[in-house]
Amino acid sequence: MRVIDDSHWRGLDVPRIPPAETGQVNPLLRPFLAIAGRVTGGPPPHIFSTLARHPSLFVSWLVFAGRLMPRGRLPRDETELVILRVAWNCANRYEWDHHIRIGRRAGLTEAEIERIPEGPDADGWSERRRALLSAADEIHTEGRISDATWALLRPHLDDRELIELTMLIGHYEMVAATISSLGIQPEARDRA
Repeated sequence: MRVIDDSHWRGLDVPRIPPAETGQVNPLLRPFLAIAGRVTGGPPPHIFSTLARHPSLFVSWLVFAGRLMPRGRLPRDETELVILRVAWNCANRYEWDHHIRIGRRAGLTEAEIERIPEGPDADGWSERRRALLSAADEIHTEGRISDATWALLRPHLDDRELIELTMLIGHYEMVAATISSLGIQPEARDRA
């Protein structure tokens, strides 16, 4: 896999709000965090243990986020393709590293992952994937999907999928901004 220059990534070197220790987490959330740690092969992901400091918002966010990923209408590999493009656009190493692993499990190939930084104009994308990547880029730079890209998406996605795509992109833009603003640090094992 191609090595990405660390200068691409933006973020803080230390957390502004550190991950909560087990004793600082609402007792009802502790089993979830323990399971999340087992699934990822270590302690709970820092994003979860940090956001758990605001229990009611954390639970509501988990429900919403889970509706987009992994229980969304879009195919899992395409969901991860879009999330990775958002992470790249936002220069968010934490989001990128987590979703590289998830994307591989969802079926993204190494060649596809290596092309994501090149964007929708890279050789090798299908028309559908090129349109998905273009949508992520346009929401990032313009705050909306252009008419031209919408016309490319329309033959491939129904109304529900189009709504979901726009919310998926917006959600992961928000997550990237939250990670960057709170200074959530990558777990040592997560460097892709």
